[in-house]
Amino acid sequence: MSTLIVSLPLEPATSATEWSFALTPDGRALADHGKARAALLPLPRGAGAEVVAVVPVQALAWHRVVVPKGITLGTPRLRSALEGVMEEQLLDDTEALHLALAPGARPGEQAWVAICDRSWLRNALQLLESAGRPVGRIIPEFAPEGTAALVVLGDAEQPTIVASSPDGVLMLPLTPATLALLPQWPEDTPRLAEPAVAGVAEQMLHQKLALQQAPQRWVQAARTRWDLAQFDFASSSRTRALKKFSTGWAEVLNTAPWRPARWAAVALVVVNLVGLNAWAWKERASLQDKRDAIRRTLTDTFPQVKLVVDAPVQMEREVSALRQQTGMASPRDLDALLGALAIALPAGRTPSAIEYAGADLRVRGLGLSPEEVRAAAANLKTTGYTARADGDVLVVSAEDAR
Repeated sequence: MSTLIVSLPLEPATSATEWSFALTPDGRALADHGKARAALLPLPRGAGAEVVAVVPVQALAWHRVVVPKGITLGTPRLRSALEGVMEEQLLDDTEALHLALAPGARPGEQAWVAICDRSWLRNALQLLESAGRPVGRIIPEFAPEGTAALVVLGDAEQPTIVASSPDGVLMLPLTPATLALLPQWPEDTPRLAEPAVAGVAEQMLHQKLALQQAPQRWVQAARTRWDLAQFDFASSSRTRALKKFSTGWAEVLNTAPWRPARWAAVALVVVNLVGLNAWAWKERASLQDKRDAIRRTLTDTFPQVKLVVDAPVQMEREVSALRQQTGMASPRDLDALLGALAIALPAGRTPSAIEYAGADLRVRGLGLSPEEVRAAAANLKTTGYTARADGDVLVVSAEDAR
């Protein structure tokens, strides 16, 4: 899942702007980073590839509000409701601001709202899109979630310290006067610094700081659930759903944490294929055993049959021949068919012609109505015969001869 992460510049972007970027092949490792104009930014490739825009910490403000009840999240009404709730907290005109609600927010509960300049954000996204790098997701560089951390960034002349935790995001210039404003967190709280300001930060804070480059921080931020592309910056619900599906599927197919699941799925498919083949072989063997048993029954009962083609038909033929040789009556004999028909017909019906062909009795001239044919068929069925109308001919046969 290749991802291009682009940090949005604080000043209004132009065609000459150079964008800081990070490229990750799997959403975790940093493959490349640097600066380039929009048209020269590397293109993410492969299934689930996407472009992610990072909003710098300096460009975002954070407010905690109670999400209004009775409003569906993601609808235009929600933005109007948030504007109403935050109207007194905002200094600028709400129309000039972009609002984004924290992931997992629920109506009636407190949630964080990220705020930035709408025209600044729109201008940056349009420039990236015109350069063939359309942004699929917008993330904050720092967000009020996860574990608490202190990060020093910027340059050695004007270092900035950012304190982020679920309680909020605090950004201050790193000076002796502002140190007292930092939260009093435990000693094991992660403390990081960009290489350019690490020396100044360690002198100021009197402690060792771990090094972290800005592109590494962006890759880490991209792994959160945050997406500031909401309201008028949101893609269509269908496009976003397809994007999430393709991204998730690409992660399942390509990333290392899913490797055991992939092997398990392959093993499951193989086991099922083996099981299905074994079951099919067993069923075929059982069916062949039944066929062989029928063939043996035929050849054991009638040794004169040397070639078995259709055992049930040949068995019936041999039984019929044996019955005729011994003089035994058969339900398919003419007298048996006539006797059954005489009982089933309405009184006074006499046929004009009778034709007997081995197993079927064809009778003409009865003049039966459809209701009488159905009644005669029902009566014959109780005695083991069937009847059907073929034009003005009534065809009667024994059920075992069909």
